[in-house]
Amino acid sequence: MENFDNLTREELLKIINMFAKNWLAHDGSWFLAAEEKYGMETAVELDTRSWERFAVAEAKRIKSEMGIPENGGLKALEKALRFRMYSAINKQEIECADENTLIFRMVECRVQSTRRRKNLPLFPCKPVGIVEFSQFAKTIDPRIETTVISCPPDPTADFYCGWMFRLGSGKE
Repeated sequence: MENFDNLTREELLKIINMFAKNWLAHDGSWFLAAEEKYGMETAVELDTRSWERFAVAEAKRIKSEMGIPENGGLKALEKALRFRMYSAINKQEIECADENTLIFRMVECRVQSTRRRKNLPLFPCKPVGIVEFSQFAKTIDPRIETTVISCPPDPTADFYCGWMFRLGSGKE
């Protein structure tokens, strides 16, 4: 019987990609079931609540497993973003605009690409994304403030969604 310990690097990378696709397929299946039963508005509300919890859990797990320090600032966030489940299947860009600003762009998004391929309108994920990215960033470092640059239903250009993270004082 084959197990993970005996796999090559290439096989492990292939499995990571498969796991990420399976995770996204489950997320999409769950959302479609909620939309069919309750309608788009309620499905988005439920999805937002789910991502609020999942983003925190994912960030905590990444911090722990990848040795990301508490209050590690934007460098910690940059590293953590590179290890999110999305990073295995979506093309992303991260740029440091200055020492206190990090820009993240989802250049290719499997969810939105699939919808375009099926001639469906883009999924209006902005309310979900605001909660998801804000919670993820604040879990990495509570001083990080998140601002949406653009996210569907906003018009898209050369990326599907964009987020700006700024390092603040952490005081409200």
